Amino acid sequence: MGDVSTSSWLEKVWRRTSLVQRLTCVALVPTAISALLLVTLLTRHQMDTLHEMGRSTADAIAQQSATVSGDALRTGERREIARIAQSIVQLPQVSRVRISDRDGEILADRVNGTIGDDDSLTVAREVLDPLTHRVVGSVTVDVSVEDAIAAQRASMHNALLWLALSLFIAVMIGWSTARWLSAPLRNLAIAVRQLGLGDRTVVVPVTDDTEIGDLQRGFNGAASKLLHAQIGMEREIAAATEELARKNAALEAASVAKARFLAAASHDLRQPLYALTLFSSGLAVDEYDPLRLNRIAHIQECVDALDHLFSELLDLSRLETGAMPAVIRDVALDDVFEEVSVNFRMVAEQHDLRLVVRTTGLWVRCDRTMLARILNNLVSNALRYTRCGGVLVGARKRLDGRVRIDVWDTGLGIGDEHLRHIFDEFYRVESGPETGRPEGTRRGLGLGLSTVQRLAGLLGSEASVRSRPGKGSVFSITLPETQAGTLEPRQTPAQAPAATRDVAGMRVLVIDDEPSILAGISYLLGSWGCEVMTAEDAQQAMEAVHQWIQPPDIVISDLRLREGTGLDVIALLDRYYRRRPGDAPPFARVLITGETRGDFLRNVDASTTQVLFKPVSPERLHEVMVSAWAVHHAPV
Repeated sequence: MGDVSTSSWLEKVWRRTSLVQRLTCVALVPTAISALLLVTLLTRHQMDTLHEMGRSTADAIAQQSATVSGDALRTGERREIARIAQSIVQLPQVSRVRISDRDGEILADRVNGTIGDDDSLTVAREVLDPLTHRVVGSVTVDVSVEDAIAAQRASMHNALLWLALSLFIAVMIGWSTARWLSAPLRNLAIAVRQLGLGDRTVVVPVTDDTEIGDLQRGFNGAASKLLHAQIGMEREIAAATEELARKNAALEAASVAKARFLAAASHDLRQPLYALTLFSSGLAVDEYDPLRLNRIAHIQECVDALDHLFSELLDLSRLETGAMPAVIRDVALDDVFEEVSVNFRMVAEQHDLRLVVRTTGLWVRCDRTMLARILNNLVSNALRYTRCGGVLVGARKRLDGRVRIDVWDTGLGIGDEHLRHIFDEFYRVESGPETGRPEGTRRGLGLGLSTVQRLAGLLGSEASVRSRPGKGSVFSITLPETQAGTLEPRQTPAQAPAATRDVAGMRVLVIDDEPSILAGISYLLGSWGCEVMTAEDAQQAMEAVHQWIQPPDIVISDLRLREGTGLDVIALLDRYYRRRPGDAPPFARVLITGETRGDFLRNVDASTTQVLFKPVSPERLHEVMVSAWAVHHAPV
């Protein structure tokens, strides 16, 4: 573990050093190691030499002392022995002299007080009788090497100073050399950094013809190629951006054109269709010839088919223009399910199918009208593409606090190749005669499921589908759950419970700038027993009401007129009958329009005025007239 830690630490330190530091270190470390080894060896050799010289000196002094003191030891003259010892101890570097007889008795012991004996060499020699050559005693001499050691230390100090100076010079030379050698590499690093920052014109100078020069030339070549590649890529991106902008502009233009077409289809094209609806409904009045009645029935069937197609276009147009804002509130699912069951129970029974609606007791947070429209579209599609079995509508609470609403069917199913496009606009699954049940002349445009998806988006959700060909399909939508509340009556603010009556005998003022529509609705209302006045603008409306002593029972007006709007004419009539703010309206009122833009409908008072979208079927018109009259005469 210790070796690993040391290696890791050294590796971290090495990674943090610059190239100049690394080159300096590479150049300095061998020099420093060599110098230290050389100083160590020379110092050791000098110490050995000094010790050898000290020992040689001590041997020489001891040998001389033994020769001089031989006669004195043979005769036993202590005074002479003491004098000899005193003279020897006064020699340089001699710190002590001891002369002993053959029995080991010390006859003379002299010490040089000026010389320390901390660092000394001791040499002993036997003293021989000059005549008999027998041992008569011994001489011991201590020679001090302190001066030699001091000299050696001074020499070591000087050597270290010179070594430090040499290393400093070597560091400076190595640092300068390293900077000179690494300068091309540092310039390359700076150039790479600038290239990364977007400087496309960066070029490094070629300093030599070595490998570094090859690297510099290679970098310049790569930078040049990268510059050309970037220029080419920018040109391609600019061309692609321009092409994308052109296509986006074309798509936006197509979207605007589609919106204009839908707006035209929802207003201008619906005007003659509305008139056709009115005239076709009036053809059957007082007609008893079976052949003519059959022809009239075919005409009405074709008109109904056109009405169905234009209703799909109208819904799409209203969704795209934002004319259908979501009104979010607490909604009881069982209430909506019951409405769906009432709408399609007879349709299912006519085709020997079962329509099962499971009660749930759950409440969700959404727009009730939009949810009902979603379920109506899904159940209608399910019944159309189911030949045996039936349709199941249910809901289940999920763990994330949301409620999933499912519409199951046992129909033909949807192939995998169609699932990804099933919610697209104008997309229909065309798989042959077995695709769906024949619906006479009524055939959709493929907007039902697209409308479902758009409505789900307005509710903050998304419609999904799972299907197995030959087994059936399930369409689902998830909504946030809420606590159960008080069930409100299923009626708009303009509707209130009241005693209803037939429209016969009602005074009805019809305002529209299309003569054909005025003629058609006048004929239809006349066939119902109404007293009808028509007008194309405000002036004609004022002239018409002057013919009645009392205000009209109902005013039916187109929203957009040739001069002004139907709201302006109704406001003029209110002023004519001296209606003041806060008073009840003097007559019931119904607006009929093909407009889908929200700014046209924003000023409509929903509490007193009902809005119908063209074309309006006679049955719906009759129903709304009775409802508007009932609201107008309801007790306050």
